[in-house]
Amino acid sequence: MTVAIAGAAESDLGVTGKSILGLQAQAVTRALDDAGLALSDVDGLATTGISRFSATQLADYLGIEPSWTDSTFAGGSAFEMFVARAAQAIEAGQCSTVLITFASNQRSARSRSLGGVLDPHTPEAVFESPYAPLYPISYYAMAAQRYLHAYGASREQLAEVAAAAREWALLNPKAFRYGKGPLTVPDVLDAPMVSTPLTTADCCLVTDGGGAVVVTSLERARDLRKPPAIVLGYGESTTNTSMTSAPDLLRPGSFDSGRRAFAMAGLDPSDVDVAEVYDSFTITVLLTLEGLGFCAPGEAAGFVADGRIRPGGGLPLNTNGGGLSYCHPGQYGLLLLVEAVRQLRGECGDRQVAGAEIALAHGTGGILSSHATVLLGADR
Repeated sequence: MTVAIAGAAESDLGVTGKSILGLQAQAVTRALDDAGLALSDVDGLATTGISRFSATQLADYLGIEPSWTDSTFAGGSAFEMFVARAAQAIEAGQCSTVLITFASNQRSARSRSLGGVLDPHTPEAVFESPYAPLYPISYYAMAAQRYLHAYGASREQLAEVAAAAREWALLNPKAFRYGKGPLTVPDVLDAPMVSTPLTTADCCLVTDGGGAVVVTSLERARDLRKPPAIVLGYGESTTNTSMTSAPDLLRPGSFDSGRRAFAMAGLDPSDVDVAEVYDSFTITVLLTLEGLGFCAPGEAAGFVADGRIRPGGGLPLNTNGGGLSYCHPGQYGLLLLVEAVRQLRGECGDRQVAGAEIALAHGTGGILSSHATVLLGADR
């Protein structure tokens, strides 16, 4: 059975002053309205991040009793994983309509924390915590430093990722940095250094926000309110918890998740019209582009040059402004899916990629720890 995303929406974004469950309810009701469905149609629920009992708590709050749930906590990649799990559950007859949803009020709560107490017997406690790394930026900075050294790349090339994201954000009225003016490569380099070589402008935002998507069979989705985005392929890979256990900082799990997703879809990177990839930090984008096969290892720094990932470039990337300039509520992977669906429907206004038929959404969780890729197609 082929499945599709039939509804997609955001909650309020930025600084909302709302509770997590309040933002969840906004995202859910808006996504269901987008699809032309009601809560009574929902029999599957996937969410994470509210508590240890995320799906249970949200189902209770929404007043539904789903026949299938998933609360996998894998960081920012969880939502692309949920698409795969939802597709499999629908195909197996466990449920027919799955809500995938997430929200966070990190900015209103003035918090970056998503973790708990460190277990004293883990590798990170023994080998990493004595050096007091900033989680997660020190780890991504380590990968960035290694990348610059191994491939002879420059900080200017790394900064291009942030500058391109801002250019897209200036076309998106919902973006946190909308109306803030352009961000140049020198601006990124001159921003306060946080963890060498990453400055504050190399880092994602901290905002409130969330979103939801509705997954159902393609046959059913075609009878609903909006054009469906067909799930063509998916793949995932889980590689490491700590940097101590990562065998190669320059080979993240996107190499495997992307290969699996493209193989399932019968596509390759040249078929992708628009890409939405997790940009927790600028280095995340370079490593992910290489992992997904858009360019060879060591080539992403040059690949993003000359406006390739900016509006009008050869690879429209993070067209809503990304986690760097649009929104980043702690776990950003769901909003990648929302933007991918909107691009395939042609709903993105000034930032719309003309004729978009194939969209890729790739989530990254932890410290380059978990990776999940989803390929979506327009229903023409």
